Amino acid sequence: MNWKSVLALSLLTVPVVLADEYKIDTSHSKAAFTVKHLMVSNVRGEFSKVTGTIVYDEKNPTAIRIDATIDATTVNTSEPKRDEHLRSADFFDVAKYPTMTFKSKSAKKTANGLAVTGDFTLHGVTRQIVLNVDNSGPEVKDPWGLLRRGASATVTINRADYGLTWNKAVETGGVVVSDEVKITIDVEGTRTATAPATK
Repeated sequence: MNWKSVLALSLLTVPVVLADEYKIDTSHSKAAFTVKHLMVSNVRGEFSKVTGTIVYDEKNPTAIRIDATIDATTVNTSEPKRDEHLRSADFFDVAKYPTMTFKSKSAKKTANGLAVTGDFTLHGVTRQIVLNVDNSGPEVKDPWGLLRRGASATVTINRADYGLTWNKAVETGGVVVSDEVKITIDVEGTRTATAPATK
């Protein structure tokens, strides 16, 4: 047996490491946000439609791959006039930018889970952010035989970094809407396939 045959045989015997791929379940996932109003109270809202995929290897969690899309047209703060304003060109301009996206690039372990770095695109602007993802817990089987896994992630952004600069000053000082926006993403996914794990 020559060296080429040995090499070919060794390649064939190398185990293929697979990770689980999950499709985000829109009906059990959402992205929520919190901003300060008049610098004295919190206004909370959410986007009800989150789609995409997550590839996760429980033995190698830092190889996680996330590709998620948030439908900006679904914004809801429980106040119709405010929601209409948020969908307008003053804020999300959903007619021009109907979605936001996050695509992961790398991850590292933290005390509570993972810090996942990736590109976040909002209002046509892409910037790198770090999602703090908590430990998702074990995979479970639902009553219909589907394998599910869930997780939560948080990040704080400055909306001005994405061109969302509408505001008004108030007489007593401060502004109507804070630039700092706290975001919490809760996702639940169903396992759909396996994929080669990233080394």
